[in-house]
Amino acid sequence: MPRRGTEIVRLAAIGAAVGVLVAGVALPAVGGAGLGIVSATNEVNLKPEDLTEPPPAEVTVVQDARGNEIGRFYEEYREVVKLDEMAEVMKTAIISIEDYRFYEHGAIDIEGTIRALAKNLQAGGVSQGGSSITQQYVKQVLLNSADTEKEKNAALESSYARKLNELRYAMAVEKKYSKDEILEKYLNIAYFGAGAYGVEAAAKRFFGVTAADLTLPQAATLAGAVQDPNSTDPNLGKKSRALLLNRRNVVLNRMADLGKITQKEASAAKATKLGYKGTKLPGGCESSRYPYFCIYVRNEILGNPDFGKTAKARLEFLNRGGLTIKTTIDPTMQAAADKAIKKWVHPSDNPAAAEALVQPGTGAIKAMATSRTYGRSKAKNEISYNLVADAKHGGGLGFQAGSTFKAFTLITALKEGMKIDDGFTAGAGYLAPGYSTFKNCKGENIGDPTHTVTNDEGSPGWKTLQTGTWDSVNTFFLMLEQKVGLCDTIKTAKSLGIKRSDGGPLTEFETFTLGTNEMDPITVANAYAAIGARGRYCAPMAITRITDRDGKTTAYKPKCRQALDPEVADAAADVLSGVFDKGTMRGVGGIGRDAAGKTGTTDDYAAAWFAGFTPDLAGAVSIGDPRGSQDHKLTGVTIGGRYYGAVAGATLPGPIWKDTMLAALKNVPPTSFAPIDPARFEGCSQACRPAPQPTDDDTRETGPEDGAVGDADVGDDGGGPRG
Repeated sequence: MPRRGTEIVRLAAIGAAVGVLVAGVALPAVGGAGLGIVSATNEVNLKPEDLTEPPPAEVTVVQDARGNEIGRFYEEYREVVKLDEMAEVMKTAIISIEDYRFYEHGAIDIEGTIRALAKNLQAGGVSQGGSSITQQYVKQVLLNSADTEKEKNAALESSYARKLNELRYAMAVEKKYSKDEILEKYLNIAYFGAGAYGVEAAAKRFFGVTAADLTLPQAATLAGAVQDPNSTDPNLGKKSRALLLNRRNVVLNRMADLGKITQKEASAAKATKLGYKGTKLPGGCESSRYPYFCIYVRNEILGNPDFGKTAKARLEFLNRGGLTIKTTIDPTMQAAADKAIKKWVHPSDNPAAAEALVQPGTGAIKAMATSRTYGRSKAKNEISYNLVADAKHGGGLGFQAGSTFKAFTLITALKEGMKIDDGFTAGAGYLAPGYSTFKNCKGENIGDPTHTVTNDEGSPGWKTLQTGTWDSVNTFFLMLEQKVGLCDTIKTAKSLGIKRSDGGPLTEFETFTLGTNEMDPITVANAYAAIGARGRYCAPMAITRITDRDGKTTAYKPKCRQALDPEVADAAADVLSGVFDKGTMRGVGGIGRDAAGKTGTTDDYAAAWFAGFTPDLAGAVSIGDPRGSQDHKLTGVTIGGRYYGAVAGATLPGPIWKDTMLAALKNVPPTSFAPIDPARFEGCSQACRPAPQPTDDDTRETGPEDGAVGDADVGDDGGGPRG
């Protein structure tokens, strides 16, 4: 028959089916192309209608800096594959059970539809589908495109109106694609149960194989599952598995009846067990090798407008985009941090250690490690938030940073023209002369002339920018902050990216220099990285490149600015480098290359820190009790199998930092610090040392502060006011 005649007959047949839909009258003969049938077709606007086909949700893969997979995100676990990457037996099975005339009919299977409509009329509703694979594909597209529950219900409702809409779309789909293309799209979008979308994910989830390697009984199982995947979901128990096994056998029988397999092959396949493996779907930060970094990446995308204008757009971008996200994490450096922490702190310990490594000059996060296992089991002492990061990136409240903040007062003094031998005579205690001695950045008087800040074990006497920093003398830094200005010190800290871990504004009290604000290791490490980069501050960076499902790649560059005069940063690095051999880390020692840093121990040993840097890598280590550092001090504690009367900055954080750096930089050629400008910073000018006093004890520049641990800033908050 000529093609035109065939189309007339097909249209007549569709019209006949539509006539039943619309009028519910006796079925007319299919052979004629009567005007009444064509009229009925026109009345319901049975014309092809373009279907909007947003790409189905696909898995987003996260990679480390070397391209190794470290995590996956998805709304629907799906891996899109080509038709030739699916086993032939899978295609045969799905066509046999769902639409055996798929390659013979158009958008609608006339025989199946008329048969279904007749049964529906007898039942008084839509009780049988009769949908072609094309129509089923349309239904899945509409369901996947639905944003609201109302739209989802409309895509699933049992009604003639929905069937007509599906048919209109199906007619357009059949014009747009070949049969093979439609089958490929259907097998990639269909839900098979057990959280698996698309045949590739289903093959892996159900049987631990790819779609290309499916056997006959496995293919029949998946083909049977698509009819009612929620009822036959094998994860739901024995009853559902029995239903799935029965559906598998129905498919095998159908394949045999159609001559696609022999009866012998069908019998052999039916004799096999279901074989469901329940392979764990990869993805989510729980299963990542680097769960805390994974959490950081997820929150970075969800909270950063660079990845979408709205929160909804960013969530869809991450969970549905089929992206490949290249990140900054370095496996070697991550392993170094993990090993160092494991050496000193056990996962079962109540105090927890956390460490971040950041690259100076880029802000690239190279490692994020903690002593706690990620998870929700209290019995296993797991933790379900990111100890290394701020609240914005899945972290918590953080810990007070202690004397690591003294570096910002030191830098402010250097910015304002002081030289490294300028100093003051620091007493055993510091009492603000008046309320107006310190002003916050609003110009309000916040000095506290009623409270004395002490050194605890720090030694009084003449202290310079160098010796005061090396010995971490509280009273010296309160005097220095008084001289340079509290607000100027705060501005310096902010210029280096310092902000509270909880996202709130920095508290602005006279004890700011003693580190009373709660911080996270990423923020502190990144601030110190800027000093190592000669004052060049770069925002913390976790993502370097994103490739979308179509292969389009977007590269992300560091976001940097010059926060400090390079010579000021050089001078700060020069002073801070003395901490290792002349100051609070002298009992721990350096790392055999240019390095600088600062210990930090908060009031009454609530938390301890070390932050340090080389020109190549910066890091910050914190330790505190997540149950509440103020209620659970680091005194009289056993950590890592060792008992400590008190934990200070050089007791644990310092050694962890040292061990990490030695391993992380083992194969990195050392870079030297730029030398200090002697004309600008050496000697003294503003506050030179006065004439010697009568006794040596009153004039000594250094003194023991904590002989047991070599950390001079024990109790360095000195009971100062809280923010």
